[in-house]
Amino acid sequence: MLVLASLAEGAKHGYAITQDIAEQVGVRLGPGTLYGVLARLEDDGLIEALPAEGRRRPYRITAAGQRALAGQVQQMRRVADLGLRRLGLAGGQA
Repeated sequence: MLVLASLAEGAKHGYAITQDIAEQVGVRLGPGTLYGVLARLEDDGLIEALPAEGRRRPYRITAAGQRALAGQVQQMRRVADLGLRRLGLAGGQA
């Protein structure tokens, strides 16, 4: 989901994806993890590789990837709201 969220902003190559994720949410993905995720997302049709720019290969999210990300984010919101409500903390919706 982190990679899809990064690519929702626009096409990026691997290093730019890792930097964006680290800056936005404080998670550092190693190269092995990142490129494994990229391969799986591409196989699933959620992202697509663009023509290489020198040694860098940018990726972009597909329409299917956008739908998958939206569904995951909405599910996470429901889980967060449930947890907040049950803990009696502000922010949980009824």
